[in-house]
Amino acid sequence: MMDYTHLAALRAIIQTGSFDAAAASLNVTPSAISQRIKTLEDHLGTVLIIRGTPATATPAGQRLFRHTEEVALLETTLGADLNGLLPNEVATPIRVVVNADSLDTWFIHAMAQVGAQAGAQTDSFLFDISTDDEDVSADWLRRGEVMAAVTAHAKPVQGCDSIPLGSLRYLATASPDLATQYFADGFTATAAKSARMLVFNRKDHLQYQWLSAQFGKRITPPAHLLPSTHGFVTAAIAGLGWGLNPEVLVRDHIAAGRLVTIGDTPIYDVPLFWQFMRVTGHALQPLTKAVKSAARQWLVQ
Repeated sequence: MMDYTHLAALRAIIQTGSFDAAAASLNVTPSAISQRIKTLEDHLGTVLIIRGTPATATPAGQRLFRHTEEVALLETTLGADLNGLLPNEVATPIRVVVNADSLDTWFIHAMAQVGAQAGAQTDSFLFDISTDDEDVSADWLRRGEVMAAVTAHAKPVQGCDSIPLGSLRYLATASPDLATQYFADGFTATAAKSARMLVFNRKDHLQYQWLSAQFGKRITPPAHLLPSTHGFVTAAIAGLGWGLNPEVLVRDHIAAGRLVTIGDTPIYDVPLFWQFMRVTGHALQPLTKAVKSAARQWLVQ
């Protein structure tokens, strides 16, 4: 059985990046923090913290850190179930990975709804949100780096549950000038191959997948890399290139004539799923409920 005062020291160091800051956060001396880490490392027979600026965790230290955060989240929920009989002095981060388009269109609404859920102890929770492409976000769960993920994969990661949320609808859009320049004679494979395209980053295959659906083959136009959901829309309006943008972000621009849809089938729906670690499923219930509610409002069902 590990001493959780030692694990709390480890957690504080990783969160703050230094022994001194960890000591201040736990109201103990730096030497006490150092002694706790040494005792923990001696007990486990491995190095857990790489001393430096900042102090960082070894793989073993990172795994213990994740375990400590999961326990803290479970204890927060236990305290709520026991009507606050357990003290919880430190807010517990909920680590989630979300694709950027979801974060910038509907997921923040889910985060805000958590406070409205009956019994949710929101003062005890913090959100630790990371962003990554929906095609690879499930890998974060496999590595144990997050407690939950918005992902494009329906099959649950081992030890996780998966809930279908609906589809995020995209529209292939371009400025009227760019559409006239490249697609005046129609949206053909030849024209698409030469028209400048917007890509979020090198993990982003969305535009390529849509082009393959349009023409039945892979097409690789010249592309700008632009890792910003709202920047994508702005760049499309400015005529830098065409791209697939979430419908909720471009419908007003289309109505105002600042953007036009392109292609024979400009609509492209991406199914999304909420996957979460089964061991923390009960603790995550308020967030899961809010995610499902927001998805019903914002996603195509």
